Amino acid sequence: MKIAIDVQNSGETPDNAPERGFLVALARDVKLAARSKGEVIQALAFFIVVASLFPLAIGPESALLKRIAPGVVWVAALLSVLLTLPRLFANDYADGTLEQLALSVYPLPVIVLGKIVAHWLMAGLPLALLSPLLGLQFGLESRELVVLFASLMLGTPVLSMIGAIGAALTLGVRGGSILLALLVLPLYIPVLIFGAGAVEQAMVALDFSANLSLLGAILLLGGLVVPFAAAAAVKISLD
Repeated sequence: MKIAIDVQNSGETPDNAPERGFLVALARDVKLAARSKGEVIQALAFFIVVASLFPLAIGPESALLKRIAPGVVWVAALLSVLLTLPRLFANDYADGTLEQLALSVYPLPVIVLGKIVAHWLMAGLPLALLSPLLGLQFGLESRELVVLFASLMLGTPVLSMIGAIGAALTLGVRGGSILLALLVLPLYIPVLIFGAGAVEQAMVALDFSANLSLLGAILLLGGLVVPFAAAAAVKISLD
């Protein structure tokens, strides 16, 4: 009930509550993730290990390594984000906090957006920051590393957004993690294609801006639609 209490004490009304609701949800989830760092470290370790195993398995053939680099890094990032998705709403659902958030004066889509941004900050942003270092293992040049980083900065928030809908729909379902993967993986395919495609275009000295623009358009559309869709899915799971 902390959110409702804060509103009453500060004299805020529902009209000016949405922005504060976003910040409260964002700060709360970031603090909780910082206190239990194991899941974040596990996802980062998975990303590093998966991306690093390919050069070891394939060998020192530089042309082949460079050719597969965009797909390997992007798939590793996608799977790493997928590992963290089941906990996006699960803990709050288990202890009843999610129901209290749904009944608070703050709009539920705003709270959901705050949780999505917090998830990206803890799960998606570190992957994007690490990607240039991993790209060096595949022999990518500086221009290609920049494009790889830019594509992940635009694409990983979309992975969190799409995953939020799946995580909300599978709340309280037995075997929810497997069902979540089945729901979201097909929806991740366009992001994977555009993200890896941007780096591949840069590798052959072609214009990669179209791929990045498409990722940006998906991100913008997702920011407008996903909070409402995920909030509706949360309400369905709570009913």
